[in-house]
Amino acid sequence: MSEKTKPLLIKRYASRRLYNTETSDYVTLEDIAGFIRDGREVQIVDLKSGDDLTRQYLLQIIAEHESRGESVLPVDVLNDLVRSYMSGNVSVVPQFLRASFDMLRDGQAKMMENMSSMNPMAKMPGMEAMQAQQEAFMKAMTGGWAPGGPKAGAEPEPEQEPEKGEDLDAIKQQLAELQNKLSKLK
Repeated sequence: MSEKTKPLLIKRYASRRLYNTETSDYVTLEDIAGFIRDGREVQIVDLKSGDDLTRQYLLQIIAEHESRGESVLPVDVLNDLVRSYMSGNVSVVPQFLRASFDMLRDGQAKMMENMSSMNPMAKMPGMEAMQAQQEAFMKAMTGGWAPGGPKAGAEPEPEQEPEKGEDLDAIKQQLAELQNKLSKLK
C-alpha cells in the first residue's frame, strides 16, 4: 500500500489518550477532524485489545459538531438513522448513504470542471479568483472533501489583479450575469 493511501494510525492508550504514530505525539478529536478535512483517512485502534475504534470516534466527532450548532444532518434524517438501527432487518441505509455521497462528490467534481474548462466565461477577467472562492465554499460546505479543492498543504493561488484600463462597470455587469447563471444551476 502506498504511503498516500495508507490510513494514519492513531492508537488509543488505556488512559483514553490518542497517539499519532506518524508524528509520535498525542492528538485530540479536533486534530483527527482536521486530518479528515485535509483528505487523510484515519484508523483508530485500541493499543491493548487491537479493536478498531474508528467508527466510534468518527461518530463522536460528528456528535460534537452537531451539538455546537454546526448542524449538517436534519432531524428527520437522524430519526431515520435511529430507526434503521432499531429495526431487526438488514438495512439498505449504509449502501444508500455511500452511493448518495459518491454521487454528491462526483457531481461537485463535474460542476467544478465545467466551471473551469467548458465555460466560455472562464476566460473572463477575475474568473480565476471567483473559482478559487467557489472551491473554498464547496470545501467548507462539504467538510473538506470537495474534489478539485486545494490539497492539504497546498499554497493558495494569489488573486489576479485586474489589468489597468479595464472598465469596472463592464466587470460588474459580467459578474452579475455570472451570479445569475450560477443561481440558475442550483
